[in-house]
Amino acid sequence: MKKRFISMLLAGAMVFSLAACGGNGGSGGSGGDAKGEGAADMGTSDDENTLTVAAWDPNFNIPALKAAAEDYKENVNKDFVLDVKEQAGSQDIETAITTAASSGKYETLPDMVLFQDHWIQKFVADYPDAWQDVDDIDINWDDFYAEKIDYSTIDGVHYGVPVDGGTVIMAYRVDLLEEAGYSIDDMKGITWEKFIEVGKAVKDKTGKALLCMNSDGNDLIYMMLQAEGVSQFKDGKPYITENDKLKEIVQLVVDMAKEGVLLLPNSWSDYTDKAIQGDQVAGVMNGNWIIPTIEAVDANNGKWEITTMPTLDGKEGYASNGGSSLYITANCKKTELAKDFLAYTFGGSTVTYDGALKDGGVVSTYIPAGESEVYNEGVEFFNNTPIYAQISEMGANVETIEQSPYHYTCREKLGAAVINIVNGGDLEEELKGAEDQLNFEMGN
Repeated sequence: MKKRFISMLLAGAMVFSLAACGGNGGSGGSGGDAKGEGAADMGTSDDENTLTVAAWDPNFNIPALKAAAEDYKENVNKDFVLDVKEQAGSQDIETAITTAASSGKYETLPDMVLFQDHWIQKFVADYPDAWQDVDDIDINWDDFYAEKIDYSTIDGVHYGVPVDGGTVIMAYRVDLLEEAGYSIDDMKGITWEKFIEVGKAVKDKTGKALLCMNSDGNDLIYMMLQAEGVSQFKDGKPYITENDKLKEIVQLVVDMAKEGVLLLPNSWSDYTDKAIQGDQVAGVMNGNWIIPTIEAVDANNGKWEITTMPTLDGKEGYASNGGSSLYITANCKKTELAKDFLAYTFGGSTVTYDGALKDGGVVSTYIPAGESEVYNEGVEFFNNTPIYAQISEMGANVETIEQSPYHYTCREKLGAAVINIVNGGDLEEELKGAEDQLNFEMGN
């Protein structure tokens, strides 16, 4: 059994998760005041009231953009049009920025792009001329999660306006918890050691793991560490071998995997389709964008609830994983229109955020949005609890930690180390190897 488990891990060693903000989206028509034109032409429009924007998910962030366009048209500019250039995935936008910057031909870019939070600092550093800052935009930045704004504020300058956040939820099948003698209240403000204890009981009673993560479980390390207020980087350098909390967390991940409390499927699709939607697990911890994946199983309607993360010492844990913001490109000639649109909609309109939530499941990082009636409605699938108000409150508690353009590289190296440790490797040696590799890639 152990060999089979290890083989499964090794097969997925280099599989990267598609972050919610970076998943593939299918094609879909657009109507109303935001239209989708496909990826063939990502340029701008000559019409003075039209802005173009590149985004990628017709079921998530594109509906949010449409909600903003409708809000702005109805309440600010009746002639406004948002022309959505739908992409297959976030990587298409990243490629477009790289290509345009490398050739110096920014005219191939749209007025605005939706961009992943964890990538933006690297892209601004590598291609500073590809962007226009929004430092003078009419937005009260204090109305947003400090952790969220930290991504798009580079050298003290604001570059992006938040769209969606990745506030982490710890979701449980309450019916399966009850079979093992526990309730959702028992899971709030607990240690990871207690979580493992409950996980063993759930596994014994139901045969299901209490937690899952694709492949090597690398996102778990980041989320668990952030809930402790600690980063994988310190002063711009990797913080691994001298990071005692990281070591403790890696050991917990390995222990949970070996105990069967943590399920590690081979790939992202196995994680979403087989583990979560295939009813193999009693718990899911990830950015709130995982909610539609959970909700896809109609038979589990009313059986899930959410709470905060476990932590090492048992305090309630808060973290964020994923999310995106809107950025104005160097090609935008209607910068004032773009700034006004962003400031009015995602910068402060609960109408926009209510529509984004209802139409696309996009959860705001704009704190006042959590007070709206829409956010405080009970969600039937989650036992009629107001999960979006809960998420809004949780997101405001996420601590700001040091971020790095090498976030995904670090994730890869630590994930490989986890696999090696499960396979019998020494924790100290494997983490030293991960840190050395990361330092090499960073040119240290």
